[in-house]
This record gives sequence, C-alpha cells and structure tokens, in this order.
Amino acid sequence: QICRKHGQKHTELTDPRKRKPFTTDSTLITPYLRFPSAPCQASLLMVERQHEPLQWILLLFFLLASSFDRPATSLAGDDRQLPKVPCESPNYSSFPFCNTSLPVAVRARNLVSLLTLPEKIQQLSNTAGAVPRLGLPTFEWWSESLHGIAVNGPGVAFNGSVRAATEFPQVILTAAAFNRTLWRAVARAIAVEARAMYNVGQAGLTYWAPNINIFRDPRWGRGQETPGEDPLVASEYAVEYVKGLQGEYDNGEAGSSSMMLSACCKHYTAYDLDRWGNYTRYIFNAQVTEQDMEDTYQPPFESCIKEGHASCLMCAYNQVNGVPACARGDLLEKARKEWGFDGYVTSDCDAVAIIYEDQQYSSSPEDSIAYVLKAGMDINCGTYLLRFTESAVKSGKVQEEDIDRALLNLFSVQLRLGVFDGDHAKNQFGHLGPSNLCTQEHRELALEAVRQGIVLLKNEEGLLPLRKHEVSSVAIIGPAASYTSVYGGDYTGFPCNPTSILEGLRSYVPRTTFAAGCMDMPCETTVGFEEAIDIAKDADIVVMVAGLNLTEETEDLDRHSLLLPGKQMDLIRSIASVSKKPLILVLIGGGPIDVSFAKEDPLVASILWIGYPGEVGGQALAEALFGDLNPGGRLPVTWYPESFTSVPMTDMNMRADPSRGYPGRTYRFYTGKTVYEFGYGLSYSNYSYKFLSIPEKIRLARSSAMRGRLDVVHIEEVASCDAMRFHVQVSVINNGGVDGSHTVLLFSRSGANVRGIPQKQLIGFERVRTTCYEATEVTISVDPCKHLSTVNEHGQRVLPLGAHVIMLEDLEHKSVIEVVESIEEEEMKMHDEL
Repeated sequence: QICRKHGQKHTELTDPRKRKPFTTDSTLITPYLRFPSAPCQASLLMVERQHEPLQWILLLFFLLASSFDRPATSLAGDDRQLPKVPCESPNYSSFPFCNTSLPVAVRARNLVSLLTLPEKIQQLSNTAGAVPRLGLPTFEWWSESLHGIAVNGPGVAFNGSVRAATEFPQVILTAAAFNRTLWRAVARAIAVEARAMYNVGQAGLTYWAPNINIFRDPRWGRGQETPGEDPLVASEYAVEYVKGLQGEYDNGEAGSSSMMLSACCKHYTAYDLDRWGNYTRYIFNAQVTEQDMEDTYQPPFESCIKEGHASCLMCAYNQVNGVPACARGDLLEKARKEWGFDGYVTSDCDAVAIIYEDQQYSSSPEDSIAYVLKAGMDINCGTYLLRFTESAVKSGKVQEEDIDRALLNLFSVQLRLGVFDGDHAKNQFGHLGPSNLCTQEHRELALEAVRQGIVLLKNEEGLLPLRKHEVSSVAIIGPAASYTSVYGGDYTGFPCNPTSILEGLRSYVPRTTFAAGCMDMPCETTVGFEEAIDIAKDADIVVMVAGLNLTEETEDLDRHSLLLPGKQMDLIRSIASVSKKPLILVLIGGGPIDVSFAKEDPLVASILWIGYPGEVGGQALAEALFGDLNPGGRLPVTWYPESFTSVPMTDMNMRADPSRGYPGRTYRFYTGKTVYEFGYGLSYSNYSYKFLSIPEKIRLARSSAMRGRLDVVHIEEVASCDAMRFHVQVSVINNGGVDGSHTVLLFSRSGANVRGIPQKQLIGFERVRTTCYEATEVTISVDPCKHLSTVNEHGQRVLPLGAHVIMLEDLEHKSVIEVVESIEEEEMKMHDEL
C-alpha cells in the first residue's frame, strides 16, 4: 500500500508477524526480501525461495514505488553535502569534541553543550539526525550481527562492492560446541567483516547482538538465537561474543579509542515469549520471582557487563512485574551502579510506543517518554522520541537535563568507536575492505563451528560412520536437503557460497538421488511421498532431512507443538518401512523436537541434530556421516515431550510446584520425563573419566559478618572469593578407535536446606581434542562464590556450607565447604600435624 504516515509519503509492505521496520535500500534476498531504493520504510517479509512468482510481483511493486519522491529530510537538514565522517574537515575539526587528546567524557560534554534542543532530540532515534553546522552526518545505530552480518536493520546494505558475508551457524548450534575459544573467534570474524563493510559505507559500527535471554520454554520462536537454557553457558557466551566483537582495545576513558565495534546484550530482561495464544511480546507481563530473577534471568546480563564490558543494553518489549522493561529504572540503575555499565541503552523497536499504544501503561505519549528517559533509556529504535519529546519538554514532563544525560552516553560510545577522530582510513581498522569478507579463513571457521556443534542423538548398531567403499548409492529426502535458504535461521544476510546437504553428500557419493517428499517444511500434504518412497527403495543408504524453519519458529512466532510439522512424521515412517537399511534422520531447527517415535523405532538407526548450520552445513554433515568428523556436540537445551505443551508458556516460574502439577523448567528444575537431556550427545568413541585432583575440603575464612551456626553464607559476607577458588583436574580417556573433539561438562548438587535449590547445575565445561586409546588431561577452574552458590527466596545469593557433590558423567566426588577461623591459622595447623 502507498500511504502517508507522520506527514511523509512512504511505502509500507506489512507482514502481520513482523513489527520492526527498516529502510529498504538494498537488493532482493531470501529468506528475507529487501528491494532497491524504496522511498521510505517496509516491514520485514519472509518468503520462501519456492515462492518465486510472488517475489517478482513484490519486486515489481517496489520498483514502481521507488519512482515516488523521497521523504523530507530531518529537522537537522540535508546531509548529502556533509563530510562522510565528523571532524575530518578543517572547517569542523577545531571543535573540542574533535580533540583526541581530551578524555571521552570531556569531549562528549562539549558536543552536548553545542546542540540546540531540536538537534538534541534528533539524536534520540536509531537514525540520528545530521547537524550540518557542526559537520555531523547522520548516524545509524541499528545493525545486526547475531551469527553473521544480517540485513534486518537499516545499518547494513549489500548493494555496493560487498555482496555477501560469511554466514556462521545459528547461535543455538554454536552453543552446542561448549567452546569459549570458538565463540570468541566467530565474533571476531564477524567484527572484521562488519568493520570492512563500514569502511566502504555499507554497514554501521553499532550491532544489536548477542541475544542472551534464557531459552526458558521450548516453544519460543527466538530460542534459536540464544546460547540455550543454562545461565552459566549464556553468561560465558555473552562474555566471549562481546569481547570478540568489540575487541579488547577499549579502556573507555582515553580521548581517542579503538573499540572495533559496539556489541549490545539483549533483551533486558525476562524476555522469552513472542506470540503464543492471545499473548504477544508487546503486551505480555512477565511475572518473575526475586529468586528466579537473580538466579536465572539476570546472570547473563551481569556477566555481559561486568566481564564482557558490553557498550550497549537493549531493554525489552515486555513488562516485568507490571512495569515496562524500558521504564524499569531500578533494573537499569542496577546495570550502571552495581555492574559498572558505561554504555548506552536502546529500546527494542517501537518498545516505547507500545507503552502507551499497546500496554496502556501511560496516559499519553509524553508520559511514556518521561518514564523511559528518567528510567535511564538513551535511545529509541523508531521515531516515537522524535515525535513527542519536544512536547514532553514543553509540558514539563521531561527536562532537557534528561536528554543531555542520554546524549552523553550515546556520544561516549561513538567516541570510543573513534567516530569523531577524523579520517577513519587512518585508524588501525582502516585497512579492512571487501577482500576481508568471505575469506577462506572465515569459511573454515564457520565449518569448524558446525563440526563442533553437531549433536549425535542416536546411533544403533553403529550404523555411523558410513564407509565410503561400502556405499554406492544414497537417497536423500526432504526439502531442506536442497534449500540452503533454510540453513541460516533468522537474522541472516547474504551467505558467501552456501553448500547444500545434497551437494555435501554428492561430494562423497556421486550416485546420490534426491526427492523433496514434502513440498515444503510445513509438509501439509502427501504430494511428493510417492517419489520419495521410490528412490528410497533402490538406495543403499537413506538420509531423511526433517525439522523446522522460519514458518514454524522465528521472531514474533512461537510454536504450539513440539512434534515435527505437518506430515513429516508420516513421511519418515513411510520411508523407513521400505529402505534397505534403517534410515538416518537429520534434524534441522533451533527448538527442541519430540522425536520419541524415531528414538524408539529400530527402523531409524541414527539421529543427528544440526540446528541451523549456516553456509557450510552441507559439508559438515557429510563429513560427520562418513566419519571424517567425529561428532562431539552436546545439547544446550532440554528436549521435552509433546505433553509439555500443556504447561502455559506464560508461566515464568523456573521451580517446580507439585501442588499445582507444574513440572518446572530447564534441567536445573524440571521434574518430568525428557526426550533428550541437557548436555546429551553421543560420539563415535566411548569415553571414560578419572578425577586426578579435586579438593576434599574447601575452606572459608570466618568473617565478622558471620553469626552463630551457619548453614549458608551470604556472598557479601565472604571475605575473599578468590581465596576459595580451586581446580578440578580430570583425565579423559578415548576408548574408541576414532580421534575426536570432546566436551567435558562438570556439574554439582547440594543438599542444603534452601528452598528452590537446583537439582543440579553446571559449574564448568571445556572442549578438548582427544586421541584414540589415549588419556587427555583437562583442568576446570571453579569459583565457589559463583558456581557453587544458589539464590534464596528473597533473591539473595548464598553459599551453602557442607557437602557439594561434584559430578562428571557417572563419577561423583564430595567436596565439603567448611568455615575456619582463618585460612592462615588452618594452614599452620595442617603443617604442624604433618
């Protein structure tokens, strides 16, 4: 439709499942469509590749629309004649904010002092307005880089010298690798490509990733974007991603900085429902206990800031205990004052507008703006603050000082990025360009990420790995076997050179035949079954590719069932009944799938989960099937049975409540049956373990804050957490005939009398490479204050005294935390006894 909105002529193509707008300025892609030179804004539209006629109709529509006039420029004026970067021209470089010898805070204050109120307001949108008289061009804050440079925000355009970027696996699969080094390397590669695109004018410097919300419910459509359900894993992933993306050059204080990019941890906080039943993220009120907030929802954000030093937080759409997340001044203040956050806070897109329009929490747009600015939000994704802040100031609901506070945070981050340091080609990242994208090094890294993430769920009779000399023909069935557009999941861009599963298998067995079986992933009819059955009958090996895609799970769309979509299960059973050997089932998707039927069916010999594997997924899977890769991934989420869908998705409680038949959530609290447990994953090798070094006692020095007999100690009462740290040394023996990369997961449990204490919790993990029939030593560091602590009903973190059982697979060891008068006296006593 062609319409007018806010006084500007524009084109809007609306998908009812999408709310986020972007400026349409690039070329047609899939699975998301963007069109060249549209005059204003369009919503994201997801279209499968098989719907090509619709694509071309829509493309024609947008080409015609592009003949209309462009919208009026911002209040700050037309910036087409401005320098590409601030402080580059001698006409403007004399301003103090351009002086790189001054501290960041001084430069930021100077810039704020030079702006008029209308100019200040123009900075409060994701597309910050130009200020011609100061030589400032527009600045776009919104770019996306979840698992590669994506097109979801207006800051990125694949319409110049850069036409593609490396597409890494979706986060949920990379998380299955349980490898910190890998996580940081992937983020670093994304940063190199993003900075290279920035240097040629096709990308921004501020990226709204990672998504570190806890994958609380298996139906959540955006769970695929997260590191999974465990707070420790999500916390560690957040730290590594942020450090990789931002680089470790920034001290946040010097006048001239070299932060590579800005990373943004989102969505703060307790956001994990998009659209389920009558509930949407725009109106949902997440009712969270103090215990769950401190124990589950907040740790990833705390680590993201304290350890990762993220320069951005995004506040979420939802309400938290009755107050919109972006208006929760207590939560935003906690981030700054307790965690040391020194970056900017952005709203999710339209998250300020919905406070009045959807949630009806405020009585006017001006009240909404007052709530969020006074709470500590700095910038709004959208135009709401541009439209209503001036009237909020005139009515006295917002003071100019509130705006100045926000601008200081915004400009400080820009300064740390070097935006006001003049010619960007002269900084340490200025040499990056198009040749730094789609490199062989990055493709190998993407391949390694898939290799380490693939999870082997079943392998009866040792069918896998296949032996090339024994397999002369393969039949591969399922639409995803050839549609590489499925492999990215959501938040994707243009992959460099995607390899399909079909292509991967043909590189091993040229006589590989293909049939879709289902016409698409929803598989609503049996059209195509007959062809698939025919090719299955004649093949030595049958590989069935099933699972999910963005029609089942994505942003603004949660699942209602955990079963395979449509008639996929019927197709699998039909194929299994005619194939010469038990078939191999490959599952694509981010969320857990109840495949109990296949797990228990002897006609399905092997099951592998490959998440959304990105551009090289086909090659990695083929390597795994034929033994050039020994799978070692572990599930980062619990796979629940279909019966779990009777649990309301709106129930945010983590702990089980038997009195109302509530089973709890995640492996830490869930009491029901599972299809596969958190951390599950098989290998072509068998592994055994031995504790080499682990303490019998962990000594805690008594402090003056401790009174009487103690069962638990509040963390703030611990004199020195560092003094309690210890190492667990483990021997991992590869008893199989295949070398392999293996994940060691260390858990603990405590019998302490703390209501709601986890059944067990992950306290450490390491990824190690092993050699067949040899032992490999692994060391895992444990911080009792962080890893052995729990949270009581009042939201207070406490350390249970007494026995903690440390668990590694079937090994258990009891370590006892005991209070001593002083560690020095205890050491002298032990020395005397010796």
